[in-house]
Amino acid sequence: MYDVYEIRKQFPMLNGKKMQNKPLVFLDNASTTFKPQSVIDAVSGYYTDHNSNSHRGDYDLAYDMDQTVINARKVIAEFVNCEPNEVVFTSGATMALNMAAFCFASQVLKSGDEILLEEDGHASNILPWYEISRRTGAVIKFVPLDEKGKVCTENVRKSLTNKTKIVSLAAATNVFGYSIDVETIAKLVHEVGAYFVVDGAQSVPHIKTDFKKWGIDFLAFSAHKMCGPTGIGCLIGKSELLAKMVPLLYGGGMNEMFYSDGSYSLLNPPSMLEAGTQNLAAVAGFVEAVKFIESLGIENIHKHDVELHNYAIEKLKQNDKVIIYNADAESGNIVFNIKDVFAQDESTLLNYHGIAVRSGNHCAKMLVNYIGLPYTCRASTYLYTTKEDIDRLIEAINNGGDILDVYFN
Repeated sequence: MYDVYEIRKQFPMLNGKKMQNKPLVFLDNASTTFKPQSVIDAVSGYYTDHNSNSHRGDYDLAYDMDQTVINARKVIAEFVNCEPNEVVFTSGATMALNMAAFCFASQVLKSGDEILLEEDGHASNILPWYEISRRTGAVIKFVPLDEKGKVCTENVRKSLTNKTKIVSLAAATNVFGYSIDVETIAKLVHEVGAYFVVDGAQSVPHIKTDFKKWGIDFLAFSAHKMCGPTGIGCLIGKSELLAKMVPLLYGGGMNEMFYSDGSYSLLNPPSMLEAGTQNLAAVAGFVEAVKFIESLGIENIHKHDVELHNYAIEKLKQNDKVIIYNADAESGNIVFNIKDVFAQDESTLLNYHGIAVRSGNHCAKMLVNYIGLPYTCRASTYLYTTKEDIDRLIEAINNGGDILDVYFN
């Protein structure tokens, strides 16, 4: 049984934390998530009980850390259904997407090739491709959004050409939270001989991910959006494609040998792509975050997200001053504005009531082309959000007063 109140007890940030002297309601989970005690203990435990480097020593502590890293790859591989040697540790989804662009795509793109992106893409899945296009002469194209602001399969099909070489899309979008049919799109992408990169930052924490079944080439995601530590994430890549990559970093831990004549040889992936000391404390915490999510069931988490989204939308629709942008999204994202109120003024007012939401362009700066204005409010739920949290949000929107109250009370 999914008991959100029992789940909340495992999160120190949810036990007595206040904001503006009021009980905290955290609705910015698409940005980052709170950490359960098990993850916190794993991170601190590295420094108090297991502090050593990995693949650098022949003593017990180093061996134990080697096993921790090996086990982490296995746990994460099972979670997303890939092979352990296809798990490359990165600093997060941003680094992973940059590696897909600079370490792989730069090797296969030539002038005139096409890179297909989405207009509602996060900066981390737009800007690396812009730079790669400048370096290679490849052309950037965008999949048109449909009338709901979604990347639909048919629009992807129409956008693919025999010049398409790279397609990079989010499995679930950063703002509206819409999901795509990854498996079907992967088949379409491969039919034209292109490679499919998937931004999983918003999907992996919320919906079942199946790297092998989806048939994609690369997957990027971060731990901190799924109850794990900051500064750690993964690039998942097909082993034969990882082997074709040029490392982003060179140094210790990724080379087999180097000589005074300037020659060198590299280890096989993933080691080849992980130069230097990894964030080992975060790796330990990442494993616990995955185990925590698995203990709850990713399907249960997704169901909880959708139930809260629908509950919030039903309540918000009762207020004719509220503009809702993604009423039918099956995600935890609720995107809205208040008529004639600047989004950041609204989020400041909600903060005054102890409620944390995101306002602005949410790193998706081209979405203005669809909604007609650059700023919205985004409330995003996760596995520990309650209906009472949503009720607090609705009450503050309906009866929260004016922005001037923040400054003069």
